[in-house]
Amino acid sequence: MPMNYRHFKYEGWLYGLAFLLALGVRFLTLDAIPLNDSEAASALQALQLSQGLRPALGPHPAYILLTAPLFFLYGGGTDFLARTVPALAGSALVFAPLLFADRIKPRPALILAFFIAFDPGLTAISRQAASPILAITFLVFALGFLNRQKLQTAGAFAGLALLGGPAIWPGILGLLITWAVYRAVASRLSSNEHPQVVSVDYKEAWIPFAFTFIGVGSLFFIAPNGLSAALGSISAYFSGWVDPSNIGAGWLLISLPAYQPFAIFLSIIAMTRGWRKGSLRVILLSIWLLVSLLIALFYPARQVADLAWSLLPLWTLSALGIVRFVDISLEERNEALGAILLTAFLWVFGWLNFTGLVWKAPGQPGYSLQFWMVIGSLVLLVVSLLLIAFGWSVRVAQFGAVWGLGLGLGILGLGGTFGNIGIHGISRPELWWPQGVPQQAQLLENTVDDLSEWSMGYDNAIAVILYRLHYPSLQWALREHNPVVADVLDIASAPELVITDLAGDPNLAASYRGQDFVWRQVTSWEIARPQDWLRWLAYREMVQTNETIILWAREDLFLDSSLVPAQ
Repeated sequence: MPMNYRHFKYEGWLYGLAFLLALGVRFLTLDAIPLNDSEAASALQALQLSQGLRPALGPHPAYILLTAPLFFLYGGGTDFLARTVPALAGSALVFAPLLFADRIKPRPALILAFFIAFDPGLTAISRQAASPILAITFLVFALGFLNRQKLQTAGAFAGLALLGGPAIWPGILGLLITWAVYRAVASRLSSNEHPQVVSVDYKEAWIPFAFTFIGVGSLFFIAPNGLSAALGSISAYFSGWVDPSNIGAGWLLISLPAYQPFAIFLSIIAMTRGWRKGSLRVILLSIWLLVSLLIALFYPARQVADLAWSLLPLWTLSALGIVRFVDISLEERNEALGAILLTAFLWVFGWLNFTGLVWKAPGQPGYSLQFWMVIGSLVLLVVSLLLIAFGWSVRVAQFGAVWGLGLGLGILGLGGTFGNIGIHGISRPELWWPQGVPQQAQLLENTVDDLSEWSMGYDNAIAVILYRLHYPSLQWALREHNPVVADVLDIASAPELVITDLAGDPNLAASYRGQDFVWRQVTSWEIARPQDWLRWLAYREMVQTNETIILWAREDLFLDSSLVPAQ
């Protein structure tokens, strides 16, 4: 049985605070970034379902079936509502450590809750429609309630997890491999700890599991094809092993130190100490971190979001690593504060020189000076901490290093969190964003609305023809205009509005006016040089390419037109 640890005062209130903070960062400007193609495809299916249609469902049934009622109650779909369910699920994940507090102790569990609330990666996928966050949250809660021997609740969340989409399968695969490796390693170690295995009768969980899986998976038999969509997530994931993406493994390796430098720093401390002492808790988390990272790296159809499974053991190790540096004796507080301020100052000094260095090439005036100032600040930091260790105590030096560096690395991580929120704008790309973010979706929608209102007196009266543009993001942006995708354009029918690619159609020029819009923006990560990556790390600037579309409006729709309106 798991060990029982004493909980502390105001623990529930502090978890509530973590939840409110998580809600804040996940719902802040939730609709600032338009839905891309992968998000819009699932959102459109939820919208059609809310309208009484029976669309074929993709491999994200939980998202679609939980979002459709929101669209139905609101009377339509919006970008905000399309991301509400993932944002709620991502916020609720902060309560998961409470379910494992008997294994990682209450204080690290609470710290982990705040880490989850502000993690850049988990925040990013919580703000994306049809993202892995539903599978992650539901599976973690299923395991958490299983750990608490709440079998009925665990069964219900297990049913939801299987509806969570393709991301559930690398999670399950990683956990199975982790457990097998852990048992082999633990049997060879002499440790005072012993593996804590929950021994339960799983029969109690089957009824809630079946009820949830069938009930939610079919939206209580309104959409029975949701069950087949859940099974489709299996083929969707394993087809990725033969159908590679254009995202290199290097992107994932860059993402971790760029967004989670504080977590890497603390987890190294925890793993070093844990393996030296033979802590089975740390060994298990270390194996899980390595296994989940390798699965994400070697998966041919990898996405940066696949790292999400690695973030859970990474931040748990971080919480275990930092908890040793929370308490310090009253006599050492002044010295520790001085060490922290000195470390933070040298970190800021080095970072400011680094940000100036990224704009200069080797050999340019001033490059050598700034380069050696960066190196000098790091050397001075190491020397200062060694002097503090010899002059005062090793404990004070450790406090200064951990909290001073933690302050700088934590601010860098928070910058990634707010960057993923979209505070810096769409032109400042983030690795955790899906590719192909629409640039001028709102401008296009407003233009179509204006043309409709001028000519028909109602902003949603005109239908739109999408000529050879099979873009779910475009269909979503113009959803109020009932867009129709056509591979053959019938000019004789004189459609009011037509959208084409940049090449357009020569037959439209005679009786239509055209306006170009920047649609999808693609960041050229694959051609980035080391200097480009350094500049992105400091300023979030990277080479981008834009895809342009043209909106063609029939001549007689304009107020200054001299043509007779088509009948």
